[in-house]
Amino acid sequence: YLPAVAGFLMEKELVVLGGLLSRPEKPFISIMGGAKVSDKMGVISNILEKVDALLIGGGMAANFLKAQGIDVGGSVVEADRQDYVREMIQKAASRGVRLLTPLDVVAAEKLEAGAANRIVSIKNIPAGWIVADIGPQTIELFVKEIKGSKTAFWNGPMGVFEIEAFAQGNRQLAITLASVKATTVIGGGSTAESVENMGLAAKMTHVSTGGGASLELLEGLELPGVAALLNKN
Repeated sequence: YLPAVAGFLMEKELVVLGGLLSRPEKPFISIMGGAKVSDKMGVISNILEKVDALLIGGGMAANFLKAQGIDVGGSVVEADRQDYVREMIQKAASRGVRLLTPLDVVAAEKLEAGAANRIVSIKNIPAGWIVADIGPQTIELFVKEIKGSKTAFWNGPMGVFEIEAFAQGNRQLAITLASVKATTVIGGGSTAESVENMGLAAKMTHVSTGGGASLELLEGLELPGVAALLNKN
């Protein structure tokens, strides 16, 4: 029975994240990474209607490469999501959205510190090896997009950043986002963790602490906890 109102942090989350969907300054780009496509299906579907470019990295990039007929070695591919990925590739093309997937990757025998690894073209991923990070050509491509943007949203790491050999993609993107004159929004979870570990959080417009709820907001879903709040007016 107590009046339900938002605190200042929640207010900022709603204003910043809501602004990405309703009034982003263009060009607006979204960088999506992380291990699974299935975790971000709703966000990708919704944000494709707002962005000028969608940059795909991390483990989920293997799904997009596989959907384009590329052999991704031993990388995890969600076979039951391949139709969805192909649908998103077609949706991006029909809307004139630049969908950028890796040109090269750091491939590793295992996702472990000290494991054999090398930079290869996406067409030359060794059999059984796993995509562990985006490669230098891809970093250059993504950095160029970030520098040309006015609004950038990033959710999901570009590689297994906890291991130094696979952290370069994350590092370079974070450094670039921290230096551009644009609205830069970092999704919660491991993306926020990596930015904070590099001491760059304060240089971003907003680092979300919303976790899964922030992704649901960007999917366009109504959040019950937000819907219950009183209107300040």
